[in-house]
Amino acid sequence: MSDSQVIVIGAGLAGLSAARRLVAAGRDVTVLEARNRVGGRTEAGATADGTPIELGGQWVGPTQNRMYELISELGLSTFPTYNAGEHVLQLGGKFSRLKSHKGAVPKVGPFALADLFNGMRRFAALAQTVPLDEPWRNVDARDLDSQTFETWIRANLRTGAGRAYFRTVAEAVFSTDSADMSMLHVLFYAHSGTDLEILLSTEGGAQQDRIVDGSAQISQVMADALGDSVVLNSPVRRIDHDGSDGGVTVTTREGRRFTGSHVIVTLPPTLAGRLEYAPALPSWRDQLTQRLPAGSVIKVYCVYATPFWRADGLTGQAASDTGPVKVTFDNTPPSGDPGILVGFLEGNDGREWARRSLEDRRGAVIECFARYFGPAARSPLEYLERDWMAEEFSRGCYGAHFTPGVWTAFGSALREPVGRIHWAGAECSPVWNGYMEGAVRSGERTADDVIAQTG
Repeated sequence: MSDSQVIVIGAGLAGLSAARRLVAAGRDVTVLEARNRVGGRTEAGATADGTPIELGGQWVGPTQNRMYELISELGLSTFPTYNAGEHVLQLGGKFSRLKSHKGAVPKVGPFALADLFNGMRRFAALAQTVPLDEPWRNVDARDLDSQTFETWIRANLRTGAGRAYFRTVAEAVFSTDSADMSMLHVLFYAHSGTDLEILLSTEGGAQQDRIVDGSAQISQVMADALGDSVVLNSPVRRIDHDGSDGGVTVTTREGRRFTGSHVIVTLPPTLAGRLEYAPALPSWRDQLTQRLPAGSVIKVYCVYATPFWRADGLTGQAASDTGPVKVTFDNTPPSGDPGILVGFLEGNDGREWARRSLEDRRGAVIECFARYFGPAARSPLEYLERDWMAEEFSRGCYGAHFTPGVWTAFGSALREPVGRIHWAGAECSPVWNGYMEGAVRSGERTADDVIAQTG
């Protein structure tokens, strides 16, 4: 049995940020991580020649102030996502090229364009009415929470192109389908990240910058500073939180026991709900985690000798309503070689293609890249992928989404501690919910709560 004042479960951005804040306040901390690495839903990878790539979360952008501060504090740096030239857009079977500074609105006919702008205007106005700390207190919360995003799309968009655009947005932002999510949640999420246009944009938006040598460096540097306080290969099985001494005992699968005054659980909600708790959690907390599924996504890479699309005046960014890869970016390193395209199989596409063979996926991905960027895309030097649905300690990405009725029935249980058990993670943050920024903010905020309670 090991004693520690505070136990943190999960060595992702939320867990390590919480531990770092606790240590700075003079608290003893043990961080238990199930994997053989830190980083959670950020993960380092590399091409055959050693070029770093990000297998998980990777971007930061304006108003993500805490991430930029943390990157600087840790001695790391950023560089801009390549965004010079034109994006490739495909909507309703029609291809167009859009100047990168024009934002994320496709070239469509006048009726579809008017429909799309009216839909975006209505959405933006609604999103600004959702309180970030308590979304369920919106005046129309029950009505919005009782319908799916798809229901709203059908009621508010009149053209096929307008509807296709918003459905593609659902997959690109949430890695799930528009029929899977509460409309209240979609509105909250957009407001949490400023607005929908910011979430979709590169320059001036959520995809503006990347971290030199990869986003996983953030977690690794924090973990290195914490030293032996971070214990890898230690999946937690059980939390006892009603001991006679008033503390908590955390037991791993291997039977190791760690005791402390408080525990901070930073696992994705669906995984937090799979732990054993003694005594059992209140029904409203358990019912909450039963209703917060993770998104479905496979992140894919093709590596080329050079970023050939740049010579054609393209940014490497594509958006389409035809999959299986509907969104791409140029992920070439700052040096300019090798050329790297990254894409995503999301929502139903992710679920369907996860059942196919690696060779089938590789072929389908390459054909999508060729459709967007020409025949040269058919000859990659290397293909890499990460199926986040298959990751035992994630079971999906990018984050959890709220199904209809959850915010209004169970939302107050999301961050509310259960005795000495505290919750943190990207899904728990009112600001930049679901993003790396949100994870760091949530970890630090929860650590501050524990610091206040441990005097």
